[in-house]
Amino acid sequence: MKIFFAALLACVVSQVNAQQITSPLSSIRVTGDAIVTAKPDRAWIDVGVLTQEKQSQNAATQNAKQLESILGALHKLLGADADIKTINYALNPDYQYRPIGGKSSVSSYTALHVVRVTVDDLDKVGPVIDTATQAGANHVESVRYTVRDQQVLHSQAVREAALKARATADALAAALNLKITRMVSVEEGGDGSPPGADAGDLRDPSGAAPAPVQSSSFVVTANVTLTVEVSTH
Repeated sequence: MKIFFAALLACVVSQVNAQQITSPLSSIRVTGDAIVTAKPDRAWIDVGVLTQEKQSQNAATQNAKQLESILGALHKLLGADADIKTINYALNPDYQYRPIGGKSSVSSYTALHVVRVTVDDLDKVGPVIDTATQAGANHVESVRYTVRDQQVLHSQAVREAALKARATADALAAALNLKITRMVSVEEGGDGSPPGADAGDLRDPSGAAPAPVQSSSFVVTANVTLTVEVSTH
C-alpha cells in the first residue's frame, strides 16, 4: 500500500512540474508605425495612341505610324537614350449590339499602344506630355512621381517604427512594474506608395499647352510589431 501511494504522489508531482514547464510566457505585444516622406526625383509618364478603324490591319498599321511619330518626337526632346518602354498593347474588336434576340456584329477595331516615359528631370514632365500630344498621342493615361532609391526610405521608416514599438514596450513594462527579459518575435510590414496624378485631361482638344503638373510627396509607411517576454522584478 505504501508503495502504491508513493507512486501516486510521484505521478502528481510530475504532472505539476509539466504544467509549470509548459505554462504560457508572460509577454507584451506592441506595434510602432512610421511615415517617411520625400521629394520625388523621378516621374513616370504613360502616354499612347488609341486608333479605331473598320479593319483590324488598318487599325494596327495606323496606330504604329502614329506611335512612330510620337517616339521620334520624344527622342528628339529627351535624347536617343531616353527611357521609353511599351507597357500596354491591345487590338480588340468593337461590337455593335442588336435589339433583344438579334446577333451582335463587329463594327470596327481599336488598337491601343501605351508607352512609359521615365524622366529624372521633373521639369520635363510638362514638355513630354506636350510633345507627345503634338506628335499624335491621344491617350495620356497617367503621371506618377516616385524616388530612385526607395530602399533608403523604407529602411528609415522601419527603423523609426521599431524604435517607437520598443519605446512603447518599455513604457508599458515600467507602468506595470515589469521587466523585459528578452525579445520573443519581430514582425515588419509597410509599403511605399508613389502618389499619382491623372493626366488624362491635361490637354484640351483645341491644342493648348498642357496644364502644369505638380509633384506631391512620395510616402513610405512601415509598421513593426514586437512581442517581448516580461517578468516581475
